[in-house]
Amino acid sequence: MLTLAQLAAFLLAAILITASPGPDNLMVLGMGMSRGRRQGIAFGLGCAFGCLSHTLLAVVGVSALVAASPVALTVLQVGGGLYLVWLGWHAVRSSGAARIGTAGDEEQSLARLFLKGCFANAINPKVILFFLSFLPQFVLPANGSAALQLAQLGLVFTLQAAVLFGLLGWFSGAIGAWLQRHPKAGPWLDRGAGVVFIGLGLRLIWAR
Repeated sequence: MLTLAQLAAFLLAAILITASPGPDNLMVLGMGMSRGRRQGIAFGLGCAFGCLSHTLLAVVGVSALVAASPVALTVLQVGGGLYLVWLGWHAVRSSGAARIGTAGDEEQSLARLFLKGCFANAINPKVILFFLSFLPQFVLPANGSAALQLAQLGLVFTLQAAVLFGLLGWFSGAIGAWLQRHPKAGPWLDRGAGVVFIGLGLRLIWAR
């Protein structure tokens, strides 16, 4: 089990890392600004809970295998970049009409945005390598099973990321609420968010 000191040190480091500017933050910010508060929160929670997949990989050692295989890492990196470009392209082509719909359509949209956030995070090779190098630094052999400690640390990271990304989606969504009163600006915000996604995707592909 994690000790209080171990948990406090990890949580502080995790919050600082999550709050620092990065692809996930920009994607959540762009989604909240272009689609609205609920959509930003849904996508942000998806990005956060996508960390659970990296935790599982770190626990079973698959991340180490991916890190050791240049081919596997390249395939994952290119695939993740293309997915972000695809998301961005659809946002650029949006007419802004996605904000208008029935309650059922909104719920479905929120679920889809959550899953998109999960997937975008899960296929990011940089996050895989980050978890592989970051989590083990806080594992203490004297505290028992390393796998159990990794699982607990990954869960803590996911929960704090959910809080921070949720807040980011909430506050960036205030701009989305303003867009509902100024619908003509909506398509341009969609396109701006799309450009961010495309830029991040191309950067991920180029960085390989």
